[in-house]
Amino acid sequence: MSNSTTINNARIHQVISLIDLTNLSDDCNRESIDALCTQAYTPAGAVAAICIWPRHVCMAKQAFNEQSANVPPMPIATVVNFPGGDETTKAINETIEVSLADGATEIDYVLPYRELISGNLAQVVNALKSVRKLVPSNALLKVILETGKLESRPLIASAATIAIDEGADFIKTSTGKTNVNATPEAASVMLEALAQSGANAGFKAAGGIRTVEDADIYLKLAEERFGASWVNASNFRFGASGLLQDALTNLEIKDSDTTSDVSDY
Repeated sequence: MSNSTTINNARIHQVISLIDLTNLSDDCNRESIDALCTQAYTPAGAVAAICIWPRHVCMAKQAFNEQSANVPPMPIATVVNFPGGDETTKAINETIEVSLADGATEIDYVLPYRELISGNLAQVVNALKSVRKLVPSNALLKVILETGKLESRPLIASAATIAIDEGADFIKTSTGKTNVNATPEAASVMLEALAQSGANAGFKAAGGIRTVEDADIYLKLAEERFGASWVNASNFRFGASGLLQDALTNLEIKDSDTTSDVSDY
Protein backbone atom coordinates (compact mmCIF):
# COMPACT_ATOMS: atom_id res chain seq x y z
CA MET A 1 0.00 0.00 0.00
CA SER A 2 1.20 3.48 -0.83
CA ASN A 3 1.21 6.41 1.56
CA SER A 4 -1.09 8.96 -0.10
CA THR A 5 -1.64 11.37 2.77
CA THR A 6 -1.00 14.37 0.51
CA ILE A 7 -3.44 13.24 -2.19
CA ASN A 8 -7.10 13.79 -1.38
CA ASN A 9 -10.03 11.54 -2.17
CA ALA A 10 -11.23 13.67 -5.08
CA ARG A 11 -7.86 13.22 -6.76
CA ILE A 12 -7.97 9.47 -6.23
CA HIS A 13 -11.47 9.29 -7.71
CA GLN A 14 -10.13 11.22 -10.70
CA VAL A 15 -7.30 8.71 -11.12
CA ILE A 16 -9.77 5.82 -11.15
CA SER A 17 -11.88 7.48 -13.84
CA LEU A 18 -8.83 7.77 -16.12
CA ILE A 19 -7.55 4.19 -15.94
CA ASP A 20 -7.49 1.83 -18.90
CA LEU A 21 -7.61 -1.25 -16.69
CA THR A 22 -5.15 -3.60 -18.35
CA ASN A 23 -4.43 -7.30 -18.50
CA LEU A 24 -1.83 -8.12 -21.15
CA SER A 25 -0.35 -11.05 -19.28
CA ASP A 26 0.61 -14.05 -21.37
CA ASP A 27 -1.47 -16.30 -19.13
CA CYS A 28 -4.62 -14.19 -19.26
CA ASN A 29 -7.67 -16.42 -19.74
CA ARG A 30 -11.49 -16.37 -19.56
CA GLU A 31 -11.47 -16.28 -15.77
CA SER A 32 -9.04 -13.34 -15.84
CA ILE A 33 -11.21 -11.46 -18.34
CA ASP A 34 -14.37 -12.03 -16.29
CA ALA A 35 -12.56 -10.69 -13.22
CA LEU A 36 -11.25 -7.67 -15.12
CA CYS A 37 -14.71 -6.78 -16.42
CA THR A 38 -16.11 -6.97 -12.91
CA GLN A 39 -13.28 -4.88 -11.47
CA ALA A 40 -13.86 -2.17 -14.07
CA TYR A 41 -16.95 -1.03 -12.13
CA THR A 42 -15.75 -0.11 -8.65
CA PRO A 43 -17.56 1.27 -5.58
CA ALA A 44 -15.71 4.51 -6.36
CA GLY A 45 -16.86 4.67 -9.97
CA ALA A 46 -16.01 3.07 -13.28
CA VAL A 47 -12.63 3.09 -14.98
CA ALA A 48 -12.26 4.68 -18.43
CA ALA A 49 -11.83 1.40 -20.36
CA ILE A 50 -10.31 -2.04 -20.21
CA CYS A 51 -7.30 -2.98 -22.37
CA ILE A 52 -6.75 -6.61 -23.37
CA TRP A 53 -5.28 -8.89 -26.04
CA PRO A 54 -7.24 -9.10 -29.31
CA ARG A 55 -8.07 -12.76 -28.71
CA HIS A 56 -9.99 -11.78 -25.58
CA VAL A 57 -12.20 -9.03 -27.00
CA CYS A 58 -15.13 -11.37 -27.67
CA MET A 59 -14.88 -12.74 -24.14
CA ALA A 60 -14.94 -9.24 -22.66
CA LYS A 61 -17.87 -8.18 -24.83
CA GLN A 62 -19.83 -11.21 -23.67
CA ALA A 63 -18.90 -10.61 -20.03
CA PHE A 64 -20.08 -7.01 -20.18
CA ASN A 65 -23.31 -8.05 -21.91
CA GLU A 66 -24.03 -10.39 -19.01
CA GLN A 67 -23.61 -7.64 -16.43
CA SER A 68 -26.40 -5.46 -15.11
CA ALA A 69 -28.10 -3.24 -17.67
CA ASN A 70 -27.85 -0.41 -15.15
CA VAL A 71 -24.10 0.10 -15.67
CA PRO A 72 -22.80 2.34 -18.45
CA PRO A 73 -21.15 0.67 -21.46
CA MET A 74 -17.45 0.03 -20.94
CA PRO A 75 -15.05 0.81 -23.80
CA ILE A 76 -12.86 -2.13 -24.82
CA ALA A 77 -9.33 -1.33 -25.98
CA THR A 78 -7.04 -3.86 -27.58
CA VAL A 79 -3.43 -3.84 -28.74
CA VAL A 80 -2.15 -4.12 -32.30
CA ASN A 81 1.39 -4.54 -33.67
CA PHE A 82 2.18 -5.27 -30.04
CA PRO A 83 4.63 -5.21 -28.43
CA GLY A 84 7.43 -5.19 -30.99
CA GLY A 85 5.99 -2.77 -33.53
CA ASP A 86 7.23 -4.96 -36.36
CA GLU A 87 4.30 -7.02 -37.64
CA THR A 88 3.41 -7.15 -41.32
CA THR A 89 0.80 -4.83 -42.76
CA LYS A 90 -1.40 -7.83 -43.51
CA ALA A 91 -1.24 -9.07 -39.91
CA ILE A 92 -1.92 -5.60 -38.52
CA ASN A 93 -4.89 -5.04 -40.81
CA GLU A 94 -6.40 -8.42 -39.98
CA THR A 95 -6.03 -7.85 -36.25
CA ILE A 96 -7.69 -4.44 -36.45
CA GLU A 97 -10.57 -5.68 -38.58
CA VAL A 98 -11.26 -8.74 -36.42
CA SER A 99 -10.91 -6.77 -33.17
CA LEU A 100 -13.40 -4.12 -34.29
CA ALA A 101 -15.83 -6.81 -35.44
CA ASP A 102 -15.49 -8.55 -32.08
CA GLY A 103 -16.42 -5.39 -30.21
CA ALA A 104 -13.25 -3.39 -29.62
CA THR A 105 -13.88 0.36 -29.49
CA GLU A 106 -10.28 1.50 -29.02
CA ILE A 107 -7.14 0.38 -30.86
CA ASP A 108 -3.76 0.81 -29.13
CA TYR A 109 -1.31 0.52 -32.01
CA VAL A 110 2.47 0.32 -31.62
CA LEU A 111 4.28 2.76 -33.89
CA PRO A 112 7.01 1.02 -35.95
CA TYR A 113 9.56 2.72 -33.76
CA ARG A 114 12.57 0.84 -35.10
CA GLU A 115 11.87 2.35 -38.52
CA LEU A 116 11.74 5.77 -36.91
CA ILE A 117 15.07 5.18 -35.17
CA SER A 118 16.55 4.10 -38.52
CA GLY A 119 15.31 7.28 -40.16
CA ASN A 120 12.69 5.61 -42.33
CA LEU A 121 10.12 8.34 -41.71
CA ALA A 122 8.13 7.70 -44.89
CA GLN A 123 7.56 4.10 -43.84
CA VAL A 124 6.33 5.21 -40.42
CA VAL A 125 3.97 7.76 -41.97
CA ASN A 126 2.60 5.26 -44.48
CA ALA A 127 2.02 2.68 -41.75
CA LEU A 128 0.06 5.20 -39.69
CA LYS A 129 -1.99 6.30 -42.69
CA SER A 130 -2.96 2.68 -43.32
CA VAL A 131 -4.00 2.10 -39.72
CA ARG A 132 -5.93 5.35 -39.50
CA LYS A 133 -7.99 4.36 -42.55
CA LEU A 134 -8.99 1.10 -40.87
CA VAL A 135 -10.03 2.60 -37.54
CA PRO A 136 -13.40 4.34 -37.98
CA SER A 137 -14.26 7.69 -36.50
CA ASN A 138 -16.44 6.11 -33.83
CA ALA A 139 -13.42 4.23 -32.44
CA LEU A 140 -10.27 5.63 -30.85
CA LEU A 141 -6.78 5.17 -32.28
CA LYS A 142 -4.13 5.37 -29.58
CA VAL A 143 -0.58 5.30 -30.98
CA ILE A 144 2.07 3.80 -28.71
CA LEU A 145 5.42 5.52 -29.25
CA GLU A 146 7.53 3.16 -27.06
CA THR A 147 9.44 6.12 -25.66
CA GLY A 148 11.81 3.94 -23.65
CA LYS A 149 13.25 2.65 -26.92
CA LEU A 150 13.30 6.03 -28.63
CA GLU A 151 15.17 7.45 -25.61
CA SER A 152 16.08 10.91 -26.95
CA ARG A 153 13.81 13.92 -26.69
CA PRO A 154 14.07 14.72 -30.44
CA LEU A 155 13.03 11.19 -31.42
CA ILE A 156 10.14 11.19 -28.96
CA ALA A 157 9.03 14.59 -30.26
CA SER A 158 9.29 13.34 -33.85
CA ALA A 159 7.25 10.23 -33.09
CA ALA A 160 4.60 12.26 -31.28
CA THR A 161 4.34 14.81 -34.07
CA ILE A 162 4.04 12.17 -36.79
CA ALA A 163 1.34 10.31 -34.83
CA ILE A 164 -0.64 13.49 -34.22
CA ASP A 165 -0.30 14.64 -37.83
CA GLU A 166 -1.59 11.27 -39.06
CA GLY A 167 -4.74 11.46 -36.98
CA ALA A 168 -3.98 9.71 -33.68
CA ASP A 169 -6.73 10.27 -31.12
CA PHE A 170 -4.19 9.66 -28.35
CA ILE A 171 -0.45 9.35 -28.14
CA LYS A 172 0.69 6.77 -25.60
CA THR A 173 4.09 6.40 -23.96
CA SER A 174 4.74 2.68 -23.81
CA THR A 175 3.73 -0.94 -24.16
CA GLY A 176 4.79 -1.74 -20.60
CA LYS A 177 6.91 -4.56 -22.02
CA THR A 178 10.33 -2.87 -22.07
CA ASN A 179 12.89 -2.01 -19.41
CA VAL A 180 11.99 1.69 -19.57
CA ASN A 181 8.33 2.61 -19.85
CA ALA A 182 6.50 5.83 -18.96
CA THR A 183 8.68 8.61 -17.56
CA PRO A 184 7.81 12.21 -16.68
CA GLU A 185 10.51 13.36 -19.10
CA ALA A 186 8.93 11.56 -22.05
CA ALA A 187 5.48 12.70 -21.00
CA SER A 188 6.63 16.32 -20.98
CA VAL A 189 7.91 16.02 -24.55
CA MET A 190 4.67 14.42 -25.70
CA LEU A 191 2.46 16.99 -23.99
CA GLU A 192 4.53 19.77 -25.56
CA ALA A 193 4.02 18.18 -28.99
CA LEU A 194 0.29 18.06 -28.37
CA ALA A 195 0.25 21.70 -27.31
CA GLN A 196 2.23 22.83 -30.33
CA SER A 197 0.03 20.87 -32.73
CA GLY A 198 -3.24 22.37 -31.55
CA ALA A 199 -4.83 19.04 -32.46
CA ASN A 200 -7.75 17.54 -30.62
CA ALA A 201 -5.75 14.57 -29.37
CA GLY A 202 -5.09 13.09 -25.96
CA PHE A 203 -2.26 11.58 -23.93
CA LYS A 204 -1.90 8.17 -22.29
CA ALA A 205 0.81 7.28 -19.78
CA ALA A 206 1.39 3.53 -19.58
CA GLY A 207 3.93 1.22 -17.98
CA GLY A 208 5.19 1.32 -14.43
CA ILE A 209 2.48 3.57 -12.99
CA ARG A 210 1.46 1.63 -9.91
CA THR A 211 0.50 4.14 -7.21
CA VAL A 212 -1.63 7.25 -6.97
CA GLU A 213 1.55 9.21 -6.27
CA ASP A 214 2.95 7.97 -9.59
CA ALA A 215 -0.27 9.00 -11.31
CA ASP A 216 -0.32 12.42 -9.67
CA ILE A 217 3.00 13.31 -11.30
CA TYR A 218 1.51 12.87 -14.78
CA LEU A 219 -1.74 14.61 -13.88
CA LYS A 220 0.19 17.67 -12.73
CA LEU A 221 2.24 17.73 -15.94
CA ALA A 222 -0.95 17.74 -18.02
CA GLU A 223 -2.63 20.34 -15.84
CA GLU A 224 0.36 22.64 -16.07
CA ARG A 225 0.25 22.42 -19.86
CA PHE A 226 -3.50 22.39 -20.57
CA GLY A 227 -5.33 23.28 -17.35
CA ALA A 228 -7.28 21.11 -14.94
CA SER A 229 -10.45 20.96 -17.05
CA TRP A 230 -8.57 19.24 -19.90
CA VAL A 231 -7.68 16.25 -17.75
CA ASN A 232 -10.61 13.92 -18.31
CA ALA A 233 -11.05 10.52 -19.95
CA SER A 234 -11.59 12.11 -23.36
CA ASN A 235 -8.06 13.55 -23.25
CA PHE A 236 -6.05 11.65 -20.66
CA ARG A 237 -5.62 8.00 -19.70
CA PHE A 238 -3.44 5.76 -17.59
CA GLY A 239 -2.60 2.27 -18.83
CA ALA A 240 -2.24 0.24 -15.66
CA SER A 241 -3.16 -2.92 -13.78
CA GLY A 242 -2.08 -2.36 -10.17
CA LEU A 243 -2.96 1.35 -10.02
CA LEU A 244 -6.66 0.68 -9.46
CA GLN A 245 -6.06 -1.46 -6.39
CA ASP A 246 -3.72 1.14 -4.91
CA ALA A 247 -6.35 3.84 -5.44
CA LEU A 248 -9.11 1.76 -3.85
CA THR A 249 -6.93 0.77 -0.94
CA ASN A 250 -6.12 4.39 -0.21
CA LEU A 251 -9.77 5.40 -0.43
CA GLU A 252 -10.71 2.73 2.09
CA ILE A 253 -8.08 3.98 4.55
CA LYS A 254 -9.03 7.61 4.09
CA ASP A 255 -12.74 6.94 4.40
CA SER A 256 -12.28 4.84 7.52
CA ASP A 257 -10.16 7.54 9.14
CA THR A 258 -12.15 10.65 8.17
CA THR A 259 -15.75 11.65 7.70
CA SER A 260 -15.33 14.81 5.63
CA ASP A 261 -15.68 13.18 2.22
CA VAL A 262 -17.11 9.73 2.86
CA SER A 263 -20.00 10.59 0.52
CA ASP A 264 -17.56 10.64 -2.41
CA TYR A 265 -16.92 6.92 -2.09
